[in-house]
Amino acid sequence: MEEELRDMKAHKAYYNMLHLVANAQQGIPKLCPCGSITKEVVDEEDTYDYLPGKRYFICKGYENDGMHFRQPWVMGMQQEVERLKERFHEQEKLLRECEAIKGEVRMLLMRVAELEKRNLPVSN
Repeated sequence: MEEELRDMKAHKAYYNMLHLVANAQQGIPKLCPCGSITKEVVDEEDTYDYLPGKRYFICKGYENDGMHFRQPWVMGMQQEVERLKERFHEQEKLLRECEAIKGEVRMLLMRVAELEKRNLPVSN
């Protein structure tokens, strides 16, 4: 029973690692699942039109076994720009909400000032 449980845990850890690898290749990768850092590399042999090489984000210890990063530079940058656009729109929405709240606060402060001028008691 213990051996079966250990085997199940090992399989689960392996599947979790595969899931992390699949989801980690979004945007500019910083770390490879193997723990190594990624770097930007230009492949001189792979030419495109007039450009001298194709750029990649690649793991330092890259092996073509599916467990290391080798992501085209363009894809990483495109995904990163899309992520930043989404964050920008969220921040823009929050800023508009803050401006609306500022207007309400100004209105309430003016109302309090009016009531104080009239010497009326201010109730909470």
